[in-house]
Amino acid sequence: MPVLTEPTTLSPLTDEQIVARVLAGERDLFEVLMRRHNQRIYRAARAILRDDAESEDVMQEAYIRAFTCLRQFEGRASFASWLTRIAVNEALRRRRRSKIFVDHVAARQHEDGSEEDLLGRAASSAPGPEEQVSTHQMTALLEKAILSLPEQYRTVLVLRDIEELSTAEAAESLGITEGNAKVRLHRAHALLRRALYARSGQSLNQAFQFHATRCDRVVHAVMSRLAAI
Repeated sequence: MPVLTEPTTLSPLTDEQIVARVLAGERDLFEVLMRRHNQRIYRAARAILRDDAESEDVMQEAYIRAFTCLRQFEGRASFASWLTRIAVNEALRRRRRSKIFVDHVAARQHEDGSEEDLLGRAASSAPGPEEQVSTHQMTALLEKAILSLPEQYRTVLVLRDIEELSTAEAAESLGITEGNAKVRLHRAHALLRRALYARSGQSLNQAFQFHATRCDRVVHAVMSRLAAI
């Protein structure tokens, strides 16, 4: 299946208008929605999971779930917020399953007295390929600082400051109140080292980029799965 950029004729259309056309039978237009929101969905998933590969898996599952539940989208929130919420829930489910696995392995190691570092490998937070080849030192340092934050602060920071959602949109995506989102964001800022944050603030939205090759890979995988539905 050829991968194309968004056709000019579709650019003026809102997400909601494209959703209506997908529901009317133009299934291929779902690709347009994915390409519009891949960056946000990737950033939201990675803020929770801190792993590139798992974040891509979550993206695929979130898109499949969104497509199969598309008729449940009622438009009370924006499509982007609705989709982000699905991805956030999927990422949280994935993280809970991973924690259960890690806890199980830890228990087995304790019982068996095994010296194999399986638990360490399962919980590894080794840097991904993009960090290794990054030429922007401050961006890499900033990403590591953000990923070191507790999840409840990290997710708000990524959606609000990096993805540049409004406070209301970030709160809606995470299922919390605007007041709670503001408190968490303030705490996230306080936890980052002032000097690092000040020096990197101008390029903050460059962190956790979802590049074209990864975008194509996720879109290909999702559209292939949807073809079988």
